[in-house]
Amino acid sequence: MLSMHGHRKRMQLMLLALVLIVVSPLGLDPIDRNAVRNLASSNSIQPPLSVFDDDKKNQRRKQLLVSVFSSCGLASLFLSLQLHPVYAADLGSDILLSSTIFGDADLRFFLAGGICAAFSHGITTPIDVIKTRQQVDTEKYGAGVLDAAKIIVQEEGAKALLKGLGPTVVGYGIEGAAKFGFYESLKPAMSLLLDLENFAIPYLIASVIAGAAASIMLCPLERMRIRLVTDPNFASNLLTGIPLLIKESGITSLFWGCPAMLSKQVPYTFGKQVSFDEVAKYLYSIVSDPSNPLTKLEVSFVSAFIASITACLLSQPGDVILTDTYSERGTVPLSFSNVTKVIYDRQGFKGFYSGLTARIFHVGVIITSQLLLYDYVKQALGLPATGSS
Repeated sequence: MLSMHGHRKRMQLMLLALVLIVVSPLGLDPIDRNAVRNLASSNSIQPPLSVFDDDKKNQRRKQLLVSVFSSCGLASLFLSLQLHPVYAADLGSDILLSSTIFGDADLRFFLAGGICAAFSHGITTPIDVIKTRQQVDTEKYGAGVLDAAKIIVQEEGAKALLKGLGPTVVGYGIEGAAKFGFYESLKPAMSLLLDLENFAIPYLIASVIAGAAASIMLCPLERMRIRLVTDPNFASNLLTGIPLLIKESGITSLFWGCPAMLSKQVPYTFGKQVSFDEVAKYLYSIVSDPSNPLTKLEVSFVSAFIASITACLLSQPGDVILTDTYSERGTVPLSFSNVTKVIYDRQGFKGFYSGLTARIFHVGVIITSQLLLYDYVKQALGLPATGSS
């Protein structure tokens, strides 16, 4: 049997390989850079058809598909081995681990995460519609949140504020289950693997892996949501939109925005999860009665609010990049690097923080309600409140 050091070394190498595979799409560039430079000063990121090289597009699709499935496969292998009882026993673990990723792992974390994410993102759909429109068309919708809402209602009716509700609830329900479930499962595993006195670093790594895995699952539905919001003439709902996207650009196009999704969701995940954990743990260490239900509610609320601001500020640039990548301005999105360049050339650094006011309110409501509900559902399912143990 391998020694504890041998197990840790193997898992560290697998972790490094996973990170490299996940970030590898960032370097793929199917677009002619010279043609893009000529477009950088324009107000639209939609390039003429001549910009795209068919061979490079096909090559990118294949590479991106391989990257997505490789990262998913390696993530599953990583988790399965890490949660195997032989590895767990050799690492000295006395926590509930599973023989496989789908075995005896505590599914209550996945259930609680799915419920809270679907609910919190669903109820804030109108705010998300306003924020997305502001990012796509700053001149028209950039005056303010209320002014943007009035314009949307006057031109398209009140129901336009619920555009993308279907893919939002379904997508973030799946994403939340994966994100919270993988994060909670990986926290003790990473702590044992790294064997550090400071738990913030293992928690950070766990959140990055969980956020990356959840991002890949979310890609198709988030692309659908943004397309519904930014293109009123595209489709009416999720069921009609997904077939249209596939017919329009092929099934691999559902994952075109994977690098942009990672740039948003990974900072969002560690900003939210780690700060919530650490702030809650600190607050429980200074309160007089940690077991009091009112104290638990207060700790959860303050921790969730701080986590919401942290997550919003860290993930705002990625959110703008994701919106531009998935907007209706081009059926084939630019690469991650070129979208970033065009945003900067068009608006400067402040372009990466367009729609920030609406998003602070949006993300604040989402995360605060999400984490409060998550803690409530966890405790209802017999799990301890975050930071209390």
